Amino acid sequence: MSMINGFTSEDATRLSETERRLIERRERLLGPAYRLFYERPLHTVRGEGVWLYDEQGRRYLDAYNNVASIGHCHPRVVEAMYRQSLLLNTHTRYLQEGILDYAEQLLGTFSGDLDRVMFTCTGSEANDLALRIAKQYTGGTGVIITQFAYHGVTGDIAELSPSLGRGMVLPEHVRTVRAPDAYRLGAENVASTFAADVRAAIDDLNAHGIRPAAILLDGIFSSDGVLPGPAGFLAEGVALAQAEGMLYIADEVQPGFARTGLNMWGFSRHNVRPDIVTLGKPMGNGQPIAGIVGRSEVVDDFGRNMRYFNTFGGNPVSCAAGQAVLDVIQEEHLQQRSHDIGGYLLDGLTKLAERHEMIGDVRGAGMFLGVELVTDRATKRPAAEQARKVVNSMREHGVLISAAGPLENVLKIRPLLAFTKEHAEILIEAVDVAMQGVH
Repeated sequence: MSMINGFTSEDATRLSETERRLIERRERLLGPAYRLFYERPLHTVRGEGVWLYDEQGRRYLDAYNNVASIGHCHPRVVEAMYRQSLLLNTHTRYLQEGILDYAEQLLGTFSGDLDRVMFTCTGSEANDLALRIAKQYTGGTGVIITQFAYHGVTGDIAELSPSLGRGMVLPEHVRTVRAPDAYRLGAENVASTFAADVRAAIDDLNAHGIRPAAILLDGIFSSDGVLPGPAGFLAEGVALAQAEGMLYIADEVQPGFARTGLNMWGFSRHNVRPDIVTLGKPMGNGQPIAGIVGRSEVVDDFGRNMRYFNTFGGNPVSCAAGQAVLDVIQEEHLQQRSHDIGGYLLDGLTKLAERHEMIGDVRGAGMFLGVELVTDRATKRPAAEQARKVVNSMREHGVLISAAGPLENVLKIRPLLAFTKEHAEILIEAVDVAMQGVH
């Protein structure tokens, strides 16, 4: 009988009566569009630091949540929100210092001419706004994305998110390129393949009379299977797009805010110059806040021609939460920790491949890692069913991850930035034990 994080294999039981009742109630009230994680859904009632707790008081190591990335219910963020909510919470049409203080601090994390910020509530809204700006600035409509991208759920952005499912048919103004799959393409071929795909996509848009507007890329290609790619590979393809007059929108909703290590932003690994950067998820550590950062030339052109107002975007409580997040990242040295603990995890998971033939590839940047499972290393045949079993086995042993990729065979691991070596070792052991039970 194995034990991880205080859990034994005997803890894996059928749904409790409470869980069954909640699932039935959820289906009746929310309908079929919502999805739950895990074959035995987790009923969470509390979070603290790197842990989530269920209704029976059992704790689960959170190695997946990219929203409360600096730690669940971080006291610094909770206190900032509480203090601001006692004073004022309203929209941005009154003069307030908080939004300006936060804007200055946030823009200070970017270099070059990324000098304007606009606030939204969600990453989907941020990508939607970025797309509107790109269309206004370029006069075009054509967009380039990767083949299994996810960028959000608003109407226009859902059309740029093929990972939402087979029912999502790409519109005629969208073209796709291959993501940087160094495992299957070869690291030496990633940059040239990407550039060639971008060139072909641009040519095809032009051939169909569609003026190109934007290339929209997730800096870690998470939905495509967590594909960091070799550092710098983006540069040639992005340069081609920008030379065509397209705007490069760097989607940092998942890789941003120190997630990829010493770089605050995922795109920084590639020596590229975004025109717009979109932000979300971990920005408020659970408090809804998102936005875009862009070049004033681009953002101001939009602002002169279009009004923009978001009732809750940039509200004082959310800005206070966002400012606290930036303070914690700096004061707790979370960029360095993301680099150090992420490297420790990458090394530990890579060593597991020596014992488990099913591990075909281990990759990542900072605290964003992917472990690709295959049934045969020679053919690289995807092991989707086995990946599902590993994810569910780890949940039963109190460690939470997920799976990703078009082949559904990549273990998607995003530890909270507050992870220590002790937490990393629990995670590595949980993967090891789960792999032993899967064939």
